[in-house]
Amino acid sequence: MNLQEIIEEKVGLTVEKATLIFQIQNEPIKEVGVNGCQIEELGKVWLKLIQTFNKKFPCRENSLSITKIQEALMWQEKRTQDRIEREVEGFNKI
Repeated sequence: MNLQEIIEEKVGLTVEKATLIFQIQNEPIKEVGVNGCQIEELGKVWLKLIQTFNKKFPCRENSLSITKIQEALMWQEKRTQDRIEREVEGFNKI
């Protein structure tokens, strides 16, 4: 498996050999601009890795992990949508 093929080009995510290096976004994007990856991007990479493993070595545990990661990403998307509706997304506001 090639990590570079699994991750898409994302700000703050790089691959060196079999090592994934990431820099988390520091401060809100609307206040400082993009300077790293969002935590959701790590969840998406994790999901792709397990999906890749599951194609090669399918098992119940991998399938359950995939479902739970998808659920976690769904809840983060719900949080983002709520913040957009309240016009606080991208800012240090509750």
